[in-house]
Amino acid sequence: MIIVMKRDAGEAAVAAVIAKLESIGSEGHVSKGQYRTVIGALGDREAIHQVPWEAIDGVERAVPVLNSYKFVSREFQPEDTVIEVRGVPIGRADEFVVVAGPCAVESREQLFRTAEAVRCSGARVLRGDAFKPRTSPYSFQGLGEAALELLDEARAEFDMPFVAEVLDPRDVELVSSYADILRVGTRNMSNYTLLQEVGRQPKPVQLKRGFTATLQEWLNAAEYIFKEGNHQIIMVERGIRTFETAARNTLDITAVPLLKQMAHLPVMVDPSHAGGKRQLVAPLARAAAAVGADGIMVDVHPEPETALVDGEQALLLEDFDEMMKAVTAVAVAVGRST
Repeated sequence: MIIVMKRDAGEAAVAAVIAKLESIGSEGHVSKGQYRTVIGALGDREAIHQVPWEAIDGVERAVPVLNSYKFVSREFQPEDTVIEVRGVPIGRADEFVVVAGPCAVESREQLFRTAEAVRCSGARVLRGDAFKPRTSPYSFQGLGEAALELLDEARAEFDMPFVAEVLDPRDVELVSSYADILRVGTRNMSNYTLLQEVGRQPKPVQLKRGFTATLQEWLNAAEYIFKEGNHQIIMVERGIRTFETAARNTLDITAVPLLKQMAHLPVMVDPSHAGGKRQLVAPLARAAAAVGADGIMVDVHPEPETALVDGEQALLLEDFDEMMKAVTAVAVAVGRST
């Protein structure tokens, strides 16, 4: 069971609930979010359910949850979570947010050319990674903190918040000190130490689906972040590995409405990593808008043929502009603005 405290509930009220749980042989896991405190009640289900929790001072409601992902479920919170990132709302029913930029920051000139172009075309959040997980240890691994410094410059120049991936729990503090949104990539969806660490810092977190993960496994990964106190989680569908080899991955478009039913968190789609080919990005982006995603994240590069990472899936600047026109039309058709 999850016990939701009122917004004005103080430490004494929380302590009273914990004491009540302990008196019946149970324990309480306290999670303090931005607006309210929730307590996960663990122990004998029958004993917990018999307590009239909503009659206790400071308690707003008690929610019985059968799923293993308790805090991120619709049972816990019926209304959608909306995350504000420097004035950009992610998760609002009437807005479709586009995140765009290079897969990896390679130079100031490459980043600034891309940021200026995607901003003019309608993107509201900049992407660009400082640390890259690569299959080969000899491939480009990113520029590290130097890239974060360039992204910081680009944010000020083009008035765009930015998202950057973090690979190692030891780098969470560093990336969090620069980025507006931290991203946990597909390879790290099950890195529970990293999930806990990003859950302890205050910035929003993008959580990409593991390429072999079920929706329940993905939501349980989000639960690791949520229970550490960070409730600003954005789920990112980026395709799963199937028997099909014609595309890099198979975009599970069904996951978007399913996830919307199962959880209250914003859901975005990454058509670039799903398709892995430039010509597939725009059609998948339109599909994401049509199916009810809260936004997309797209790789863009001024010269994809020279890109050090994933050049084959990066859109040219003019291709991105054309894609935005089409995606905006679809978004408007389903009641959203970009």
